[in-house]
Amino acid sequence: MFKRFTYLQGLLPIILMLAVTCRDTPDRIAPKREVNDLPRILEKGKLIAITDYSSTDYFIYRGQPLGYQYDMLQDLADHMNIKLEVVVSNSLEETFNCLRMGDCDLIALNLTVTKRRRSQVNFITPHGQTRQVLVQRKPENWERMSPSQVDRALIRNQLDLAGKKVYVQHNSAYYRRMLNLAEEIGDTIDVVDVPEDVETLIMLVADGQIDYTVCDENVALVNQTYYPNLDIRTAVSFPQNLAWAVNSEATQLKEVIDEWLDQYRKSARYAVIYNKYFKNQRSASIVKSDLFTLSSGKISAYDDHIKEYSEQIGWDWRLLASMIYQESRFDPGARSWAGAFGLMQLMPVTARRFGINMNSPARDQINAGTQFISWLDKRFIASVPDKEERIKFILASYNAGPGHIFDAIRLADKDGKDPRKWHGNVDEYLLKKSNPQYYQDPVVKYGYCRGTETINYVNQVLDRYNHYRNIIY
Repeated sequence: MFKRFTYLQGLLPIILMLAVTCRDTPDRIAPKREVNDLPRILEKGKLIAITDYSSTDYFIYRGQPLGYQYDMLQDLADHMNIKLEVVVSNSLEETFNCLRMGDCDLIALNLTVTKRRRSQVNFITPHGQTRQVLVQRKPENWERMSPSQVDRALIRNQLDLAGKKVYVQHNSAYYRRMLNLAEEIGDTIDVVDVPEDVETLIMLVADGQIDYTVCDENVALVNQTYYPNLDIRTAVSFPQNLAWAVNSEATQLKEVIDEWLDQYRKSARYAVIYNKYFKNQRSASIVKSDLFTLSSGKISAYDDHIKEYSEQIGWDWRLLASMIYQESRFDPGARSWAGAFGLMQLMPVTARRFGINMNSPARDQINAGTQFISWLDKRFIASVPDKEERIKFILASYNAGPGHIFDAIRLADKDGKDPRKWHGNVDEYLLKKSNPQYYQDPVVKYGYCRGTETINYVNQVLDRYNHYRNIIY
């Protein structure tokens, strides 16, 4: 047990790029369930993909979910004309079991393609290559030294790893590679198998707490922009392919993704995404930002106020944060064409009712917005007693006004649908309120409503909330 560094497991890692690319497939595999191949995925209208939270794959910045894997997944879901649901795990054992048990459809990670893994999953066509490299710290005062002097102070020949202590992530191919390398050089390498993730180990090398670790070269290249005192030039493996994976029996899903990916990787869109996350020099400043959630744990500059007032209304603060992002992108000075203003985009009449104006500080804006939410909650509690379900009605009412939502409830009830359920019930009748047959119905009191915008609003707030829950605990 690597007890010296166990305190690090509680930290949100500063850099998590591609942390699982060289982990081994776990030995403990869960029982098998029915495979989610293409027909079932299309039937449910949703692709469930599992990835890790990292500084490039999937993260939150300024309240918005971003990432190399996330952007590609969203493009794939759009291509398939279905919704995307992202599940997060930084444990490869959990990830592979999720796929095997049918709890997800696709592993969206830069997995190294190995013979052992091929026997257990169906790899998508590889979309990249990498090799393993030694991460070591440059000597003190390296800036004043010549390149040759720096080289002489570092390990450049793998034979020189004999007798050295190298820390590697548990359950990773790095561990196996180091054991194999020890055999190849005919000497002992002290390989320490630890629970810390790859990027934490890299940080420890940079900070001088350990001397060596091993990771993928593409991981190392990005991390080197954050830690210029690191050297990553010494390779310890041959190149390996990187790919996504589906269940070994999901052959139709593999065919669809293979065909899409073959064209997608040639597109300008893919080039933009790749450059955005791997070649953009702004990435270092993003990671160091207070609004880069992985390192700061923050969604916005107003998290403390959001937590304070969400607790008063019994909401998860991450849900309220998602709603505020949807309303104003966390801009307290935001103004809409209709006159709504501030973080919560309250209309002037509603704002006056709850004691604020355009000059009110952010805290008061959030307070007023949550008072309005509380007022809406009281209006719907009798009609929709389930709290989780009622949140959807409140969100819809915040966007369109409660009158239109009560109209949709009455229409749903009249047609024998469940008036206490949003998805597949009341939301359908909100959509129909743009049709004269429905908005002229005797039970309708508030007339025409363009329901598409409100339904999208509810879905986007809840989707973003799920992203926040994936990353922020």
